[in-house]
Formats: sequence, structure tokens, C-alpha cells
Amino acid sequence: MNVRAGGPRRGVDVPLRIALTSYRSKPHSGGQGIYVRQIAHALTDLGHDVEVFSGQPYPDMSGLTALDTGRLRVTEVPSLDLYDDANPFRTPALREFRDRTDVLEFATMCTAGFPEPRTFARRVAPILVDRRHDFDVVHDNQTLAPAMLRVRDAELPLVTTLHHPISVDRRVALAEARGLHRLTQRRWFGFVRMQARVARRLADGSVITVSESSRDDAVEDFGMRPEQFSVIPVGVDTEVFAPRGPRIPGRIVCLSSADIPLKGVPVLLRAMAALPEESPAHLVVVSKLKSGGATERLVRDLDLGDRVRFVHGLSQEELAHLISSAEIGCVPSLYEGFSFPAIEAMASGCAVVASDAGALPEVVGRDGRAGLLVPAGDPGALTVALDKLLADPGLRARMGEAGRTRVAERFSWTAIGARTVEVYRQAISTHPHG
Repeated sequence: MNVRAGGPRRGVDVPLRIALTSYRSKPHSGGQGIYVRQIAHALTDLGHDVEVFSGQPYPDMSGLTALDTGRLRVTEVPSLDLYDDANPFRTPALREFRDRTDVLEFATMCTAGFPEPRTFARRVAPILVDRRHDFDVVHDNQTLAPAMLRVRDAELPLVTTLHHPISVDRRVALAEARGLHRLTQRRWFGFVRMQARVARRLADGSVITVSESSRDDAVEDFGMRPEQFSVIPVGVDTEVFAPRGPRIPGRIVCLSSADIPLKGVPVLLRAMAALPEESPAHLVVVSKLKSGGATERLVRDLDLGDRVRFVHGLSQEELAHLISSAEIGCVPSLYEGFSFPAIEAMASGCAVVASDAGALPEVVGRDGRAGLLVPAGDPGALTVALDKLLADPGLRARMGEAGRTRVAERFSWTAIGARTVEVYRQAISTHPHG
């Protein structure tokens, strides 16, 4: 990227130089990594230059032509990588410790906390401040750590995406936890207070959130002001997530980024167990199952071994094939700030059954055309909805078609990228160093 001269560029048609930061960018599951890839792709397609700064796991930008043209770059910001799927909660060798931030990261993990947002910000902020003349704006993907304010206080306008306040995850986790586990959960979610403090200090209009539900939750839980927010949904690649041929009879797919209570998988398992024995229903859950955990025990207790399968580590192409093979996409979450799984299923032409929690009614629609909404946490209502769709191929087809139309009209990444650029230009025009 070229060095900026003469201050930020203000013309509405002038390409911007954007630093996009993300403390972790898991490529194919969980919303953050998908968001980083897709918003970077959309912004470069619109003619802007993007440099992604990410901690581990790093984003997958393969196949994007902007990499070849130099309009997209990825700068790795290494951590101790304490939460790698293959070796979680590892003990690093002494030679791996480089500075006090590494010590803080390891010490926080050892005391049951989650250090990544804070420690990533401590690593990336000095880089951005040192290179402040290379960029017109910094777009932070939900780090919300104190060191990011150093970027704003230098010469760089700061825009932040707050997908949803993690205080919601904290409430659900604490409601499910018991005994010592409840204490460790409180410690794990200790970073939420930090994020709330930082969020309250962000400029009006500079906080992108993905739904009205997320905005309202952040106002209530984080003590933020409505005028701080710009509501811009996320999107889906409709060329990748699309109908791909025959569907497997009875297949239900549930995408769950983690084996945690918030995602509602236990509710779905109980609903599956209540379906008639003659039902063709079988469930594929895209999630890594915790060995010996509560979900694994529930599958065994409900005798669902022959009707439920867990898969993880899929590439985007493999995931798209799996979703398009299903007759029903199910999102049983107890809360969603948005929902990539819902729009991926709709884009793939699946009929959708979703809970009525968080932003899901905004995403799926309340009119019942693209999917059925059921009360969150109610396995009986979920059983009824699944049974209804499994028995009615005509209804599934109509919902699938309506869902794909809804995605095309509302969740185009090109439109989302353009709206995001409007937030950037507003942040640049009102920044005190502009």
C-alpha cells in the first residue's frame, strides 16, 4: 500500500486504504472469520485497498483475485495460539515467550480467562500507529480492547464492528453452569466488561452492528447510545451457497460454531428424539463435539447415535455441498446477533426452521415464507415444525425458493460493502485529525 500524503482522502469516488483487524479469523466456522473474508472481498471488488491484520487462526483469502493484484494483503499478528483446535490450552515452551504481552496471554489463560482480544490489540495497535500514514481508516472486527483506542487517538479514524455484545453469551453460559464451572465461566467472560468500557467511548455512527436486535442489546447491556450505531447486516456468497442438485431425503443440517449452550443443539437433539420412529429424519451438526461433554452424553441418553452425526473442519466448498444436500436447515440457537447459518441455508434453497431469538426473526422473516420460527428453547415446538416440513415437499420447495429470493434482495455483499464504505467516509470526515 502506498504512503498516504496530505491527510485522509475525502472524495466520494476516491478509493480508500483500509486496515481491517480481527483478533481471530477462523476460516469456515464462527462469524468472525467469514465476515473478514467476505467484507474484504466486497471492499476490494469496489476498488478499495484492504490490508487484513489478524491473530490466529488466520483468515482464508485463497481464491480472491485481489490478492494477485495487490489490492488485498494479509499481515499475520502471531499470538501464542493457546486455543488451536489441535492443541487447546497448551503450555508454550519458554523460548516462545517474546514479551510481556505473551506472559499476560498465558497467565490469563492459566487463570481461566480469555486473553485474546486484549493481547491482540496490544500487538496490533503499535503496528497501526507506526504505519498510520498508510491507511485512511481502521476497521476493527470486535476486538474492543483498550489498546485500539490508541489507534483512534493517533491520526486514524476508527470504525468497529460489534456483531453482538458477548454479555448475551455470558448470561446463557452462566445459566447452564453449576458449581466450580460457574466460577470458571465468570472468569472466562471477564473480557466482556473491558469491551463494554471501550465500546462506550467510540464515536457516534462509528459502530457497525449487524441487526437491530444486536444494537438494542448493546445499548442495554453495554450502556451504549443508539446514535453510536450504523446497522448493516452481513451477507453470503450466493455463488458458493446455492442449490446444487438432489437433496438427501430426511436430512437436516445444523451449523453450530461451537458446542456451547447458546447454540441450542441440546434443544434440537430433544426435538429429534421426539420425531416418529418412522420419520426419515437424520441430523448432521457442523460442530466439533466435546469428548465426554454434555452434548455427547445427551446423544447417548436419547439413543440418537444412528440419527445424528457431528462433523467439523470442512472447507467452504464442502460446507456448501453439505448444506445444499439437506432438505431442512435448522438454527435452534438461544440467541443470535445475526446468523450466517440461516442465510447460508436460505441461499442454498433449504427450508429453514429457526428459533425466534435475537436477530433470527429479522434474518429469516416473520411472515413464514422463507422459514418457520419456533420459541427458543422449546423442543416440542421444534419437533412439530420439523415434522411439518419433512411431511410436505411442496412447502419445503416454496420456502427454499422464497429464502433464496430474500437473500438476493437483502444480503448482497456488494451492497453491504458499499454501505460499510459510507460509514468509513463519515468517520474520516468527522475525525478530529482529519
